[in-house]
Formats: sequence, C-alpha cells, structure tokens
Amino acid sequence: MNKQSTLIEVAKVGRLVGLKGELKLHLQCDFPEQFKKGKTFTTDKGEVLEIFSYNPERGLISFVGFQEREKAAKLVNTTLFTSKEDSLQECALKEGEFFWFEMIGAKVIDEGNLCLGIVDEIERIAGIDYLVIRTDADLVQKGLVKLFYLPYIERYILSFETLSKEVYVKDGLGILENS
Repeated sequence: MNKQSTLIEVAKVGRLVGLKGELKLHLQCDFPEQFKKGKTFTTDKGEVLEIFSYNPERGLISFVGFQEREKAAKLVNTTLFTSKEDSLQECALKEGEFFWFEMIGAKVIDEGNLCLGIVDEIERIAGIDYLVIRTDADLVQKGLVKLFYLPYIERYILSFETLSKEVYVKDGLGILENS
C-alpha cells in the first residue's frame, strides 16, 4: 500500500534520546500543533504510527509500542506523512495563508505577464522557503535553464491566487536569466 503520492511529508524522525524511546523530531511543516497524543501518521514504509507523547519544547516524540529504546531505534530516519485532508481539517490557517501543496503546480507569472513556469516543489533552506520552478518550455528553447529557485519573500512574491493557481512575482525573469 503506497499512498505516498496522496500524502504530504510533515516530519522526519531523528536520533534516540534517553532510555524511554524518545526520538528527536525534525519538523518539515509549519504546524507543530498536529503532533499530539493519539494522532497517527503514515511512514515512508507504509506503517501507521500513533503518537504516545510529544514535547514541542525539546522536540522529542515517542510512539505507541515503541517506548523502549531498542524498539524505538527501528524508527530512526523514518519519514512521517499525513493526508492533505487531515492537514486542511487540523491546521488553522490565518488570512492569506495557504499550504505548500496548494501552490505546487501553480503558474508563475512575472510583472510583464510572462509565464516563467510552474512551481515544481518548495524547499526550505536556512529558514527561507524557495519555489523550485520548472521553467516554461518556450523559455527553455531560448536557452534558459530548465529549473530555477525563487525565494518566497516579499521582495519577489506579489501574490498567490489559490483558485486560479497563479503566483504573481516581481523580478522573477531576472533571477531566471541569471540562474
């Protein structure tokens, strides 16, 4: 059962800490509130894990049935996934906020109304989110790179229209040309 294509990555389980099966949790999302006792996540191996405890201050998590160090060791480097539906229900967005998965596949349009490409994925590097943009085929034929990064900061991002799936950007063509 590999449903990972319909799931989104939310965290990666790190090293063991202590003797009671606690593990370091590395969040890959902006919603730590979803990590609460009783919540289940699907792993990259297709298993379902239920949270036994989570300490957000220390970033430590333990899972039902894995409260012993030896058992918990099997979970090191496990990736945790949740469904888009669960995210929409459980994570409270503020006005003007949206999920990354809503932006994937959106057209990127420069201030000159030129389609630069499509958002292929989003990466967080050193605390800054970057749109990974697959360049429009017409621009690639003109000798521009096939893929480029655009920082998701106010300097470059004007707006994102969720219904039409369009990201309006400023100076995006300059970044593409210099990539």
